[in-house]
Order: sequence, then structure tokens, then C-alpha cells
Amino acid sequence: MAKILVVDDSTTMMTATKKILESAGHQVISAGSGEEGIEKAASEKPALICMDVVMPGMSGFEATRKLTTGADTKDIPVIILTTKDQETDRVWAKRQGAVDFFVKPPDEAALLDRINSLIG
Repeated sequence: MAKILVVDDSTTMMTATKKILESAGHQVISAGSGEEGIEKAASEKPALICMDVVMPGMSGFEATRKLTTGADTKDIPVIILTTKDQETDRVWAKRQGAVDFFVKPPDEAALLDRINSLIG
């Protein structure tokens, strides 16, 4: 299927997300911070990025903004995958360029349906 970058500082959530994606046949690469996520997106060219918000250093919102405006990464769709569940977070995610927003733990079928619709 597709190469997907998961950016999350939580080992537990990284493992859970990776399991969901790999069970659907996707190849998963991972990054533990916003900065590392930006670097890996530029070098690995994934089909899609799942981005956490609350991380030390650069937040997922800031990383998403850099990815969606970067020359090498602006065409890679970013899905926010976070514990934050406020409408303001959803609005802010969209303003940073995210194409969708899921609260952890996500509904697996809904997440995979959205990913598949984005990557064809």
C-alpha cells in the first residue's frame, strides 16, 4: 500500500497507530518529535503524515504548518491525531493545513477510510 509517517512522542500511541496502519498493509515510518517529522517527511516522501499535537519542543500544529507550506512537503496530506478534543483545536489544525483531525484513540475504520480516500 502506502508509506505513512507517524509523528508522536508517545511510544504507546506510536505502537497502537503503527499496528492499525500495518494491519491495513501500509508501511510505517516514525518520528518522535515535530522536528524529526519534518526531516523524515522531506527525506522519505511519505504518501501521508499522521501528526500528534502535544510534543516537547515543536508542537504538531507548528510542524504541520511547516510541512504544509514547505516546498518539498506541501503536497503531503497531514492528519492530526491527538488527545486534544476542543473545537478550537480542530479549527486551528485546519488553519495550519491539516486535512483532517482524529481524537485518540481513533475509530480504526474511520481513520483507515480517510487515509485511503486521501492516498487513492
